[in-house]
Amino acid sequence: MQLFRIILSSFLMAVMPFAGPAAAQTQTPPIIESDARFQPVIAENGMVASQEEVASRIGVEILKAGGNAVDAAVATGFALAVTLPRAGNIGGGGFMLVYLAAEDRTIAVDYREMAPMAAHRDMFLDAAGNVDPRQARFSPASAGVPGTVAGFVHVLEKYGTMSLHDVLQPAIKLAERGVNVSYGHAQSVLAAEQRLKQWPESAKIYFKPDGAPYRAGELWRQPDLAKSLKAIAERGRDGFYKGKVADAILATMQKYGGPMTSEDLAGYKVVERPAVSGAFHGQRVVTMPPPSSGGIHVVQMLNILEGYDLKSLGHNSAAYLNLLAEAMKYAYADRSRYLGDPDFFDVPMKKLLDKAYASRIRSKITPGRARPSTEIAPGMAQLAEGPNTTHFSVMDRFGNVVSNTYTLNLSFGSGITVEGAGFLLNNEMDDFSSKPGAPNAFGLIGGEANAIEAGKRPLSSMTPVILFKDGKPLMATGSPGGSTIITVVLQMVLNIAAFDMNIAEATAAPRIHHQWLPDALFLEPGIGADTERLLIEMGYPVQRGRILGSTQSVMHLESYFYGASDTRRPGAATVGY
Repeated sequence: MQLFRIILSSFLMAVMPFAGPAAAQTQTPPIIESDARFQPVIAENGMVASQEEVASRIGVEILKAGGNAVDAAVATGFALAVTLPRAGNIGGGGFMLVYLAAEDRTIAVDYREMAPMAAHRDMFLDAAGNVDPRQARFSPASAGVPGTVAGFVHVLEKYGTMSLHDVLQPAIKLAERGVNVSYGHAQSVLAAEQRLKQWPESAKIYFKPDGAPYRAGELWRQPDLAKSLKAIAERGRDGFYKGKVADAILATMQKYGGPMTSEDLAGYKVVERPAVSGAFHGQRVVTMPPPSSGGIHVVQMLNILEGYDLKSLGHNSAAYLNLLAEAMKYAYADRSRYLGDPDFFDVPMKKLLDKAYASRIRSKITPGRARPSTEIAPGMAQLAEGPNTTHFSVMDRFGNVVSNTYTLNLSFGSGITVEGAGFLLNNEMDDFSSKPGAPNAFGLIGGEANAIEAGKRPLSSMTPVILFKDGKPLMATGSPGGSTIITVVLQMVLNIAAFDMNIAEATAAPRIHHQWLPDALFLEPGIGADTERLLIEMGYPVQRGRILGSTQSVMHLESYFYGASDTRRPGAATVGY
C-alpha cells in the first residue's frame, strides 16, 4: 500500500490512504436481500472492477482526483499492462463502450488489431494446404497491428478530462519501481515458461538472470516497459506508432521475419461504430457491433429466450439450461458464417437481431431435448477470441460508464517481447479463419466472412456490455474466456435481468457453455449431479470441470454503486469510494 501511495503522489492533486468502499458513506445503502455469502462491494461516488487489485485502486484514485470514468479506464488499462501482462497490454487491442451521461449516448470504440498489408488468406497454410498452428499463434506473423495505445489515446482526448501524461504516471512508476509479483502472475508465467523462454527478450524480462521464475511476493521491475510508457506520455499516439518504440517493433519483426511495416503502424485507425442494442423484459442491452461477434449474439440469444418464462423454470434447473444451451448452439452456428469485419463483409446485422428471426429459431427448439449440432446449420431458421483476455468496468459519480475488454489473444500473446521496449506482441491473427472450416485455438469454426485480408480486423468474442433500466445505466460487465466470453456475459445479463440477482450473486452463480461445435455442453462445478443426469437424459454430451470466464462488473442502483469481481481467477478486485 505504501508503494502505491508513493506512485500516485507524483501526479494526483491529493492522495489519501484507501479507505474501504463504504468509508465515505453518510447513510445506509439500500438493503439487498440475498445469501450473506454473496454481498457486493458498495460505494457512493464511483467504482472500478478489474482483474488486478493495484490497477483497480489506480482507477479509483483517478476518480477521487476529479477524473471521469474515461480517465479512470485509461489509467486502469495502462496499469494492467504492467501488473497483468498475460492479458493487460499495449501490444494488443480491444473494444470499449463509453456511455456519456450528459449526452445520454453510448459510443462503441473499436481498437481491435488490424492485419498488416502483407497479410493474405493463405499465409498460415503449409505445403499440404493445412493450417500451421505455430505460425498462426507463436510467430511474429501471428501479430496484428496493435490498437490499444491508439484506442486509449483516442477516448482520452475525445471523452476524458485529464491529460495523457497524468493518467500514465501510475503505470510508469509501477514499471520503474516495480510491483510485488502476485500469485496469479507467478502461476501464469510458470504455465507459459516453455513458450516464453523460446524468445531471449521474454526470458530476460519474465525470469531472473539464472532462469528461475519470480515467486509471489518478490519485487519485479520492468524498465524497458517504463521507457515505452514514457514515450507515449510525452508524444501521445506518435510515441508508440512512430519513433523509438515503433523502431523497436520493426527491428523485432525484421529479426524474426514478421511482415509488419512502418506503414502498417502509422496507418492504424481507431473506429467508432454504432453500438448494438436490444431489449429484454423492458431492459436495454447495449454492446459491441462487429468485428465483435459477442454483441450481436448476446442480443440474438436474449431475443430467443425472451419467449420463455425463465424465472418460473428456476435458475440453473435442467429445464432452464436446456433452453439456454439450445439458444447458444444456434447463435454460434450463425457466428461461423455471418460474422466478420463489417468494413470487409456485409454482416446481416438487422436480420440476426430481428425478433422474428429469433421466433423462428425458437420454433426449432424442443424443450426437454438436445438437438445434435449436426442438425443445426447457420441460418437454419431461414436467415435470408484468448482465454486470457481481460475486462474492466468503471462508473463515476457523473453517471458516465466504461465497459472495456482488451487482449493479446492467448496468455502472453505470441510470447514474443519487443526487444528494448518491454511489451509483448499479440497473436490475434489466429482469430481470423486461416482456412475456412478449420478451428482456431478456441475450437471456433469460421468461414469466408472472417478470412485473412490486408487491413482487416479479426472477428472477436470480446463482449463488453452496458445494461440499462428505466433509461439509466444499471450495470457494466464483461469477461475474458475466448470462445466462452459470449455465453458468460449472456448468463451475467440473465442473472440480473431475468432472475433479479444482486451483482455478487450473479457473478458467483455456476455457468454453462455450448458453442455448437464441438457438440459438448460444459458445466461448471456447482451444477448439481441431478441436473447433470437430466441433461444427459435429454441427449447432451456433458463435460465437467471447466471454469468459465471471470466477470468484472459494476452496478448503479438507488444512488449507490455495487460491484463484484469474479473469484474464478485470483487477484481481481472491485474498488470504490
